[in-house]
Amino acid sequence: MASKSSLEQSQEELLNNLRASIAEAEGMLKEASEIGGDKASELRDRAVNALNKATGSFKDVQERAVEQSKQAVRVTDDYVHDNPWRTVGFAALAGVLLGVIIGRK
Repeated sequence: MASKSSLEQSQEELLNNLRASIAEAEGMLKEASEIGGDKASELRDRAVNALNKATGSFKDVQERAVEQSKQAVRVTDDYVHDNPWRTVGFAALAGVLLGVIIGRK
């Protein structure tokens, strides 16, 4: 079985954290609605903090994904500049294969 990429693991981790934070916040808000006073206010504050934590995790994963995408673009750009004729050849081959596939239908 192939191992998951760092981005896939980050996405899975993010979803798990979001689910847990949302469930925790929902529980605190439900409990706060059942009781009143200072305890309700404290529970609402804790729920908001849990949601803020989840949002922070989301932003971290988003920043990592953007950075990995930028790095992939840089690597691709460097390859194309270092091997322009090979890149043109691959593009031409892909075009010919696509034309053959479309032509058969």
